Amino acid sequence: MNVGVILFSKRKRYLGLKYKIDEKRITAFSPEVDIDQLKTYLKAWEEVCAGQPKGGPIGKQDQAYRFRWLTANRSTIVQSSRPHPGICESPEPLLGKLFEFYVG
Repeated sequence: MNVGVILFSKRKRYLGLKYKIDEKRITAFSPEVDIDQLKTYLKAWEEVCAGQPKGGPIGKQDQAYRFRWLTANRSTIVQSSRPHPGICESPEPLLGKLFEFYVG
């Protein structure tokens, strides 16, 4: 189930994350999900994405490294799908459009 979108543009020096936790939808899909834990995980991803000190050692890395870390295959509660390449002129508005399309 999609709960968010990550967008990275090396050329524009942009790394953004937008997510929404729809508790009713998530628990209807998977009742055993710990919503508080999900919120904690996504907040950590937000901090890593923004390069904040709270993002720990990963949050201190450059944007490309943080993007690769966020999109790496892993077996956890929060996983990203395979990254898809593209070109854009305005990453922030595109992040919003992708969010609306994939998360709604």
